[in-house]
Amino acid sequence: MEHGRRPRPRRSAERPCIRPPLSKGYLLGKEDRESIFVHPENWYREHDVDLMTGTRVTAVDAHTRQVELTGGRRMSYTKLLLATGSSPRRLTVPGADVDKRCTSAAWETASGSRPPSPPGARIVVVGGGWIGLETAAAARTAGALVTILEHSELPLLNVLGREAAEVFADLHRDQGVVLRPHAAVERITGDGTRADGVQLADGTRLPADAVVVGIGITPNVRLAEAAGL
Repeated sequence: MEHGRRPRPRRSAERPCIRPPLSKGYLLGKEDRESIFVHPENWYREHDVDLMTGTRVTAVDAHTRQVELTGGRRMSYTKLLLATGSSPRRLTVPGADVDKRCTSAAWETASGSRPPSPPGARIVVVGGGWIGLETAAAARTAGALVTILEHSELPLLNVLGREAAEVFADLHRDQGVVLRPHAAVERITGDGTRADGVQLADGTRLPADAVVVGIGITPNVRLAEAAGL
């Protein structure tokens, strides 16, 4: 159950999942869909856990020790753990809301699908963080043609420092990934329903069969703030 600052997190109808296997094993086709879930479906029932999927908490009343759900239903608690996670940051450039523009979260368990990365597919990854690099590696392993757009000089530069960042950059270049540093996305091109490329501020247009956006996350703190925590 969660509720975050806009854009609101999607209310998942699936069981809780583990993100690392999603980007490391599942996208590579090495693990099946069941591997990304925290527990098997019957675990919750066997351990007296009421799992309420597709449910959003709209408010927390710390004085009465109650949480309010969508529709006005209220539930009392003795102790409350807020584990609302984060939401993927969204591109704000024109065309960023077309159907084929993806965040990593869009490949979550609800769809049960992997990104379109057959051999020869052109994949443009916006963002050179951990998610962007792992997605790029998975796509290259599948034989896709991958370009990473990084706003700084090197992927992971601010996280790992120059020496380690150069190692990661060289690893991806050695595998055939094209790295474009200091890239500024001007727009996602397409017909309004399907992306077909990325237009950069320097005038370069990169054709794409899919555009993956991994530009960081924003903590979902709205519930906590509204509750006065």
